[in-house]
Amino acid sequence: MTTIIPTREDGMTTPTTPTAGPRRPVLRVAVAVAVAAGLLSALAPADLAAAVAQGADRPAAAGCDDPRGRTAVRVAAPDSPGSHDDWKAADAALAGMTDPGYSTSALAAVRQDGRLVWRNATGVADLTTGEPADPRGTFRIGSATKTFVSTTLLQLVGEHRLDLDDRLECLLPGIVPNSTEITVRQLLDHTSGVADYTQDPAFDDRRPEWLDGGRFRHYGLKDLVDISRRYPPAFRPGADWQYSNTNYVLIGMIIEKLTGRSWNEEVTRRIIRPLGLTSTWMPADSPVVPGPHAHGYEKTDTGPVDVTLLNPSMAGSSGAGISTTADLTTFLAALLGGRLLHPAELAAMQQTTDHGAGRYYGLGLQRVDTPCGTFWGHAGGFPSYVTMMLGSADGRRQFAGSTTLYDVPDQQAAYAAWTKVITTALCGPQPGTAAPATDPLR
Repeated sequence: MTTIIPTREDGMTTPTTPTAGPRRPVLRVAVAVAVAAGLLSALAPADLAAAVAQGADRPAAAGCDDPRGRTAVRVAAPDSPGSHDDWKAADAALAGMTDPGYSTSALAAVRQDGRLVWRNATGVADLTTGEPADPRGTFRIGSATKTFVSTTLLQLVGEHRLDLDDRLECLLPGIVPNSTEITVRQLLDHTSGVADYTQDPAFDDRRPEWLDGGRFRHYGLKDLVDISRRYPPAFRPGADWQYSNTNYVLIGMIIEKLTGRSWNEEVTRRIIRPLGLTSTWMPADSPVVPGPHAHGYEKTDTGPVDVTLLNPSMAGSSGAGISTTADLTTFLAALLGGRLLHPAELAAMQQTTDHGAGRYYGLGLQRVDTPCGTFWGHAGGFPSYVTMMLGSADGRRQFAGSTTLYDVPDQQAAYAAWTKVITTALCGPQPGTAAPATDPLR
């Protein structure tokens, strides 16, 4: 089961598994993505009106057979940047995740100018039944949730409910050390120095205690912040960059204070419902993944343990979301197409920091430079699930993908395979793509 895509200093990310190297906690999910030497690593997508109108995005009516079944969608998008009429290379790249055994399932989709032009799935949804993975399946999106949460907060900024330079102390007095110095912007771009609560052993998803019952424990947002306070700040606010899930737990608390509604409700009210994202949820405590979905597994000495069921409150506003490739591409198309934020807030979202891997991170958006241009989105990870969503800055082209990594013997090869899925889907076949050396930031 994959729990993290650690960020390297050069902005690349590398999938890891619990069978190799030191154990990392369940929620220290992917931060960056980015690209070095022209190679992509991680992220993904979205668009609205066409999504609501287009039959390919709509599920079959209850009690009716869906004639599409699990057939892959392939529609040519001629005369568009990075388009390619033959999607066989993308199909093969996707199979390159599951056929060698890097993951049990892999799903991906590309949207161009409001239409799904490619969507496919490989592998199995259930190791016990052998049921094939469904291209329309739902999955835990992990830290891709942060882009939804950041967008919601930036809408409040656009409504003059707060300012990006407001001090945390004024919003949540005494909530964490250095709160008088930390700004809202520093929470959003991970320059606050606030300790990441997921470093606590309670979030180590390979411990028997976590597998046997810890994964069903309820956490309130304040509980997660209190856990982070057991650890010292990483640095003085603004002095450096380090990914911390606690930052977005605090953003969730700010949203709740300003609106009087839970962060889940506010994201649903402002984004999910208006965009018609019928297969996207921001759960509070529900352990299930609704709809058809690929299961996630943890490798143990006695065999695979199904960890699909868990309490997502362990992630809260830093990563509890569930979605599909179609919905994620719809969301990114709307966001980057200027339909969710005012121009000033959208521009601020794409302002990255000057510190290390922060050069690729804005306000809940990550920058990825691919062979066919720059894309924006976010990576995500949750027990077993790894998500990438990416969209072009003009809102025309988006990618979303999910894979359930399990018992990967060769992390470098798995990383290269996932990179190939993203670059091939967005840019077409790329000759000579190789994986970078493994060099995790932490």
